[in-house]
Amino acid sequence: MTTDTQIIEPGKRPSPLDEKTKPFRLYKFFTLTSFIFIFVGTIVLSSLNMHWARKMQFSKSEDYALLLISNLNHQIFRQFMLPISVSGEKIRLSKKHQFERMDTIVRGTLHGFNIERIKIYNLNNIIIYSFDKEMMGIKDIGGSGYQNASMGNYTSEMEQSGSFWQILLGFPKEIRITTFASLHAEESLAVTTGPIFGVVEIVQDITDDYRTIFKFEVLVVLTIMLVMGILFLVLIAVVKKGEETIEARARERLRLKEKLSRAEHLSSIGEMVAGVSHEIRNPLGIIRSSAELLKKRMKKLDPANTFPDIIIEEGARLNNIISDFLNFAKPRRPSLAECRIEEIIRKNIDYLSSDAVKKGYILDHHSNGELPVMMADGDMLYQAFLNILINAMQSMPDGGRVVVDTIGENHQVTVHFKDSGEGIDEEIIDKIWAPFFTTKEQGTGLGLGIVKNIVEAHGGKIKIVSREVRGINVTITLPVNQGN
Repeated sequence: MTTDTQIIEPGKRPSPLDEKTKPFRLYKFFTLTSFIFIFVGTIVLSSLNMHWARKMQFSKSEDYALLLISNLNHQIFRQFMLPISVSGEKIRLSKKHQFERMDTIVRGTLHGFNIERIKIYNLNNIIIYSFDKEMMGIKDIGGSGYQNASMGNYTSEMEQSGSFWQILLGFPKEIRITTFASLHAEESLAVTTGPIFGVVEIVQDITDDYRTIFKFEVLVVLTIMLVMGILFLVLIAVVKKGEETIEARARERLRLKEKLSRAEHLSSIGEMVAGVSHEIRNPLGIIRSSAELLKKRMKKLDPANTFPDIIIEEGARLNNIISDFLNFAKPRRPSLAECRIEEIIRKNIDYLSSDAVKKGYILDHHSNGELPVMMADGDMLYQAFLNILINAMQSMPDGGRVVVDTIGENHQVTVHFKDSGEGIDEEIIDKIWAPFFTTKEQGTGLGLGIVKNIVEAHGGKIKIVSREVRGINVTITLPVNQGN
């Protein structure tokens, strides 16, 4: 049992076509640039989204602080300043009962709200109240926030703490908003338009809020990257498919151009060969007929003289060579008729059997079941099979076995010719279909070309397989009916 190692088909041999068609690399460029654009776009979008979210959170926290301050202003004025003023007592938070009253009002007003620190300044920039009693009495630490609030303007500032990378990437360890606003005396129960009597500083810890925003931003960014990644893969697939299509079309165009150039070249050679062959055949016929007449006369004068026989034999060989040239240059169209492949092969074997036995050749024919009747030109197939069998025998100069297997299936007939000769070197196996190429000392190198023309004229295919152990396998596939 042997296995096939290399398959060479007509038109499939390596050619300059493979070197001419350089594959496009557009999709690689597109992949890199798209990745960069997607990455940069995602970073920019993430930064903008983070900026918008922080701005919204800052505005929300500022409004929240102003609302608390407004409520605190109202409660301090109604429940602390008015009662003390009515009692005729001066406002001094250094007095224990006044501080406790203020502390109760402030804590009751801010109870349940996320306020970390609070400071109340008088108009001399002195802290008169704070959750931290040690801060009371400290002067001139309000800064620009105090100065603006003392003139009736509110300000808010954000403070972030954490490592450099935490702040850079948008998730600081702690985030606080400090808001300064003025405290007004109320002229009515609903409007705070009276004179400013102090400044309040509220510090909110919004770390948890920002962490929630950060987690949401991460989720948004990941979602965007996932969507863009899917889109990126789809675009890559589309571009690569288009690239493959463009490359295939370019290859096909070059292949057709090369095939057309080769066909034009062979056509010109064929016309020249046909003209020369016709010119040679006419005087060759005269030479052969003259040699036969000379042979008849020489029998009477000198029976041992073999020169006329040599002229006749060489003339016949030259006539065969001319016939090969004509058959290759101008292959005739098949004359289709019903025939059987096994009968044609049997005629080939019968024709070669007498000479084959003398030279030590064994010709075996095996048929896999009953083969269908097919439409073909029996004479042309006979010539093609005969050339293959003769080549197989010539590859085994010391004798050997040639096996012919025929298989009929799927509306086609396949014929395998297997020999056990020396085979064909890998260096030249791609040249065997070239016209006039031969490894023999004698021959035109047109035998396989003629076989290929005959097989293709019947709508079939031929390929040569270099066998693993020894020899080659020639496979011919023919449709049962033309057009199938």
